Amino acid sequence: MDRRKFLQMGTAAAALTAVNVSCKTGGKKYQNRTSQWPICLNTSTIRPASLEEKIKIASETGYDGIELWIGDLEKYEKDGGNLKDLAVHIKELGLFVPNIIGLWGCMPMDDQDFKDSLAATKNRMRLSAEVGSKHVAAIPVPDREDFDLKVGVKRYKELLKIGREEYGIIVAFEFVGFFKGIYRLGQAAAIALDTDDKDACLIMDTFHLYRGGSGFAGIGLLNKDIIADFHWNDVPANPPREQLGDKDRIYPGDGILPLVGVLKDLKKIGYRGPISLETFNRDHWKSDLKQVAATGRQKILSLIEKANEA
Repeated sequence: MDRRKFLQMGTAAAALTAVNVSCKTGGKKYQNRTSQWPICLNTSTIRPASLEEKIKIASETGYDGIELWIGDLEKYEKDGGNLKDLAVHIKELGLFVPNIIGLWGCMPMDDQDFKDSLAATKNRMRLSAEVGSKHVAAIPVPDREDFDLKVGVKRYKELLKIGREEYGIIVAFEFVGFFKGIYRLGQAAAIALDTDDKDACLIMDTFHLYRGGSGFAGIGLLNKDIIADFHWNDVPANPPREQLGDKDRIYPGDGILPLVGVLKDLKKIGYRGPISLETFNRDHWKSDLKQVAATGRQKILSLIEKANEA
């Protein structure tokens, strides 16, 4: 699609869009007032599409927001696109950007390695801010078994400061269930809390909570403000938990995870931030991507309906 034509589509589409685009949800309702959470599309779910196609699909299938990946932003700018103009277009389509995935290689243990990594990290912060995102995810990589929690706190604290003061963006910490180092909710929460920074927050993920062995009971013990964004998906009964990879993610509600219970706990603690569909299902990538996005959204809404019945 011609980029100019793509950007010009925004004004016309905005007139057809009746969603609330604020990321600060409060007591507001989304999805024709059926959801207390804005429903977002993480673009890993439809990865083969171009960035322009991903945004168009999110808008046309009724999502409130779109969660983008840094590689797409890097390519878009390299190909001559202007991310500030793209941010305007996304907003015109009735969407918001809750988070960008992410700051790769941003947490080396060695001090000099960390300094050397900052140029790439800062550029990714800039890209994320220019496209209008509220958050950018810091992933605890390079991954290593001897990842030092104290050093992790030091790194995250510095990234928070840089993101806020230099780019006006909040860096959120994301733990990964199949990592060797930081893979549990307790580890990630400890790093966030020990920064002693009011903006410290986590990217949560139903897959990573299960895959890393944290389980789901801890959600009810959290303060709502520590959750920046919640990735939503399900897993099959097989393969075993310890063998699951991203490719095994399936539609929410089609697997074994207690997702209705998770939603009830999120209601209890007052979380009203994004619920973001994130799968990496190779079969879905080979299918009609617009239908994949539409199906995922509808399955999330079905779970929300069940959670709201109680």
